[in-house]
Amino acid sequence: MNYYIIIPAHNEGLFLRDALQSVIIQTMPPKRVVVVNDNSSDNTEQIIDSFTAKHNYISKINVQSSATHLPGSKVVNAFNKGLEQLDDDYDFIVKLDADIILPNSYFEKVAKIFSTDAKIGIAGGFAYEQDKNGEWKLNHPMDKDHVRGAFKAYSKRCFNSIGGLKTAMGWDTVDELLAQYNGFNIYTDSNLHVKHLRPLGNAYNKKAKLLQGKAMFTMRYGFLITLIASVKMALKQKKPRAFLDNLQGYFSARKEKTDFLVNPVEGKFIRQLRWRKIKAKLFQ
Repeated sequence: MNYYIIIPAHNEGLFLRDALQSVIIQTMPPKRVVVVNDNSSDNTEQIIDSFTAKHNYISKINVQSSATHLPGSKVVNAFNKGLEQLDDDYDFIVKLDADIILPNSYFEKVAKIFSTDAKIGIAGGFAYEQDKNGEWKLNHPMDKDHVRGAFKAYSKRCFNSIGGLKTAMGWDTVDELLAQYNGFNIYTDSNLHVKHLRPLGNAYNKKAKLLQGKAMFTMRYGFLITLIASVKMALKQKKPRAFLDNLQGYFSARKEKTDFLVNPVEGKFIRQLRWRKIKAKLFQ
């Protein structure tokens, strides 16, 4: 199978070399890798150049954007700039963060997942982060059927069906919801251990705290599902303030009449899907 990787990179000098090294030693190498140097002010570009000089399937593009590191729009904008450099001669496409270390057979196993079942649209493993004792431990704050946005692989059919990635906070949730709306399944492999070098959310500034609630509004969750999801998130993260931040973000988006990411029919499907999952957990 052919696959392409796009790596948005903003000031990733501490991590990018290890991330790219884990890509080039894959047992099933990618056909193309595009690293998007997104307005970096450190040595990110020099690291990219050191790899492009040795590996002709790796290329670089430089883009200018805000230096503010907000989740959602910035990273997806960079991803889309990379996407513009690629043709459609691939079987699956990967959005990969620049602070990820992959096991060397990662994409060989992902390719087998896609080849086994044409209905699988999104696939990936699980993130492990290093604790204070230096041990790598599972850090997967979402449901086990969710693939983290840091290392998502999409089949071409699924990627085209969902219309690519949404340029907004919540892109790595709405993509899975729309994949299911379009008849695709999400597959996670607990045996695929991915090392995440930067703890979740550490690079984001304080403005990001309201964006999760805004995303719930734009995905047409409605208030009650947003309320339940916010309670769950606050409990999982052990951050009571996250509950209030989410609700503030939700009501701010509603007051401002923020544009939705999905149409009414897709929104109805998403709410029904969410309610089924909530009921399944209540009565399991």
